[in-house]
Amino acid sequence: MILKKVFCSVVLLAGTLGASAIEYTPVNVTASISLKVPGNNAVRYPLTFQELRQSEFNYQLVSNEKLPVMIYQKVSGDEDTKRITLFIVASEDVYFNYGEEIKSGAKHDDCLFYMPGFWYRRNLRSPKEAPSFHTSDSWTVREDRLSSPMTTIFDEKNNKSWSVARLDKFETDALTTHKEGEVILSGKTSVGYTGFENNGGIAALSFGFPYRETPKTYIRKLTLAPSVEAYQYLAKGESMTLTWEINENAPTDFSDCVKQAWEYCYDLYKPVPVETPYTDEIMKDVLSNFFVESFVSDTPAKYYSGVELRTADCEKLDVAEVGFVGRTLLNAFNTLEYGEAKHRNDLVANANAIFDSYLEHGFSDAGFFHEVIHYKRNEAEPVHSIRRQSEGVYAALYYLNYEKQQGRKHPEWENRLKGMLDTFLRLQNADGSFPRKFNDDLSVVDKSGGSTPSATLPLVMGSKYFKDKRYLESAKRSVAYLENELISKADYFSSTLDANCEDKEASLYASTAAYYLALATKGEERSHYAELAKKAAYFALSWYYTWDVPFAKGQMLGDIGLKTRGWGNVSVENNHIDVFVFDFADVLRWLSEVYDEPRFADFADVISSSMRQLLPYEGHLCGIAKKGFYPEVVQHTNWDYGKNGKGYYNDIFAPGWVVASLWELLSPGRAEQFIGGK
Repeated sequence: MILKKVFCSVVLLAGTLGASAIEYTPVNVTASISLKVPGNNAVRYPLTFQELRQSEFNYQLVSNEKLPVMIYQKVSGDEDTKRITLFIVASEDVYFNYGEEIKSGAKHDDCLFYMPGFWYRRNLRSPKEAPSFHTSDSWTVREDRLSSPMTTIFDEKNNKSWSVARLDKFETDALTTHKEGEVILSGKTSVGYTGFENNGGIAALSFGFPYRETPKTYIRKLTLAPSVEAYQYLAKGESMTLTWEINENAPTDFSDCVKQAWEYCYDLYKPVPVETPYTDEIMKDVLSNFFVESFVSDTPAKYYSGVELRTADCEKLDVAEVGFVGRTLLNAFNTLEYGEAKHRNDLVANANAIFDSYLEHGFSDAGFFHEVIHYKRNEAEPVHSIRRQSEGVYAALYYLNYEKQQGRKHPEWENRLKGMLDTFLRLQNADGSFPRKFNDDLSVVDKSGGSTPSATLPLVMGSKYFKDKRYLESAKRSVAYLENELISKADYFSSTLDANCEDKEASLYASTAAYYLALATKGEERSHYAELAKKAAYFALSWYYTWDVPFAKGQMLGDIGLKTRGWGNVSVENNHIDVFVFDFADVLRWLSEVYDEPRFADFADVISSSMRQLLPYEGHLCGIAKKGFYPEVVQHTNWDYGKNGKGYYNDIFAPGWVVASLWELLSPGRAEQFIGGK
């Protein structure tokens, strides 16, 4: 049956290959419902649309066979945005899974795809063991994997995009006894699915309820499992309403597509700050206990034990790590600054012991930081990374600048850092990039340039502190590489050191790097870097949740009331949320002022408020053994590092970087104070 044209703009103004809108007909739209009798395989029933008159609904969806459910659909909206309301009522007890698919009209091979915080372009930076085009060109996933429950198709050839977003109240989830195959939910869920399909060479939006994941489900790091399809119970006479919104846009490129999609999701879900009693002062007071209880003093280089800890006891280990997940030196600077402000001599003594001992015992023969020292094995990891080295220099420069302000000088530290920055100049490639990993003799182990922006920050800071223009020129060359290879190509990858994939930190670091250069320059140059910072910021923002994922009763994070809005997913490989933000909130507030864009500053407030929720202290330990040891691997969806799954943490965590990240969030304006730029 051909439905009238009024409904073609109803669900989608799809545009076949740049032409006018296609009609919403069974040729372009398919719907089905799968019904399951416990103990039997489910049966899928294709549905057709019957037009209704004199009804609050536009259509009834019917099968060739009599079904134990009645399904009605209503469509409302304007030319570019349509809202689909689905009403299902059971005439008998039933277990169901409903799905719908809408052809975009664009050739699948011409399209890039976007699922916020999970899928960018075709995920070709990710290995075949994680969701990517290496495994399939069609994917559907459960909505709680995504920072916004939506999918966007971008027709790169004709600069058109179509998206589907879910709009219901996300209040509940349910447990299952299995994670693959046909699973019956133990109760009510709010989690549906979304994704994209190659439908006969045409890209199609796919969505439905409850969740299903095809062709694989991603259960833990680099582990794809067979597909899963969940079934919701609906009792006789019971009904439910499901709502989706379809939106069409005309972005100029994939970056603009992500920008428009993020603004759309932000306006659609309207995330607001989470109310907590934890002021900046309370947060720092509790977190400072980490500096006390993690301090290790019986090794040549003193450090904070902040990696590979067990959540069950948080006992200190023999691993000292300068940057990445350890962040010992940044924590030492934070401890020193806080200890002196609060007249805490114990904290001051510990912080100074770390800096003094690292100066003596913390460097390789070539003058690089010993990034990771294993004291029980009496060895330091021999391979260096531009990220850990950069984060160590960054922290030490903050330390030296602070000490100078107090009238204290450290010429040996200055010589060390100047030597490292000089070596950075030798390590930098002709295109401005830095290798991801290298040896003491500067031979390259991993030539990937994804970690390059981490080097920009200490180079800009070093140019200011040492008044050496060479470092600023090197920083500019690094951002030229970012502009050419990451930002202009909308390809942010391999910044985090424990994965090779699309990740949040590459875009966040790129935005922050451009922000640092904007602070250090003037006029047109400053404006150029501000534009780059803004462009990359939308990709970083796309990893942060605009909505609150529902949890099942018995899943700890839900039981203690965690709201996920403002938390960021990590990467395609590592599908959990955490508090990685550092000074990105400062970047957002600065961009908000420069571009008069309130969404940036408002969402920075959401991030800042939400990331306080799991502060562990007596009576509110949030599943962590010790006060102030803030959790790291927050498992918010059906994924784990090998332990516990949704609603819990992995049993091993790294609070070192988490405390450092939160501390920077709670210490706004550091970069502007160091670099200037007002």
